Amino acid sequence: MGKKAKILNWSILLFLALIWGTSFILIKKGLESFSSIQIASLRIFISFLFLLPVALRNIRKISRENITSLIIIGVIGSAIPAFLYPMAQTKIDSSVAGMLNSLTPVFTFLIGILLYSRKIKWRQIVGILIGLAGTVGLLYKGSFTFNSAGLLVVLATLFYGISTNQITRIKGINGIVITSLAFIIIGPVAGVNLLLSDFSPALETENFLRNLGFIAILSILSTGIAVGLFNVLILRTSPLFATSVTYLVPIIAAIWGIADGEIITPFMIISVIFILAGVYFTNIKINGIIKKRLKRE
Repeated sequence: MGKKAKILNWSILLFLALIWGTSFILIKKGLESFSSIQIASLRIFISFLFLLPVALRNIRKISRENITSLIIIGVIGSAIPAFLYPMAQTKIDSSVAGMLNSLTPVFTFLIGILLYSRKIKWRQIVGILIGLAGTVGLLYKGSFTFNSAGLLVVLATLFYGISTNQITRIKGINGIVITSLAFIIIGPVAGVNLLLSDFSPALETENFLRNLGFIAILSILSTGIAVGLFNVLILRTSPLFATSVTYLVPIIAAIWGIADGEIITPFMIISVIFILAGVYFTNIKINGIIKKRLKRE
């Protein structure tokens, strides 16, 4: 891998962190007018329309060999998480959702072990346990009670882990095309759901058009463009390198949360440090492989 390729990979990673770190505050603003189901359906359908030209040009690339992977990537990797995040954010702050999102690399590695025959070392087991301990800390409300809504975000990161590993099973198609073909599967369903949805309560809210604009930005940048770039990054590097974007996402999410009046406690910071430490330990093996490969090249 040359210097230019490495710079491009890291540039994509930083761009993704900025976009995805902002997505949680966009969901929060969208919830001021729309229901969680409407936000998810709008997000999927707008992304589908945005990616439709790419999908139509490449629709012949859907085959018996990759249709199952595309369904998994579309349904499990995009559609279900699109519903889970706004549902969770009706009960938790956007900054907390962004911090919990940091679990994605941990689940990517765990799913890789359980379902994709990836090898594991004891340090990575420690990393998984540390990451899960940080998750418990973020969900803990005191007096031995936990914020169950946060578990929806945890479930979404689990689904991301499955989808991220599945992307590596598709050969001969770049990341943008994979994303477009996945959305041509789930987009029409979201469109039907929008036709059946009642938007009259949303139309009566203040700043309806502004909040719709936030959802459009969320759809085009955070889903349509970012998911495609993320898939490109996976194919250029590895699932674990790509998901290391979550080191930076909670920082961006926290900054937006603080700017919007959310409270970040020291305990929350300690908890997210635990999660990121867990992510680091689960990445030890792959980081070593990458460094050795760069030295050879």
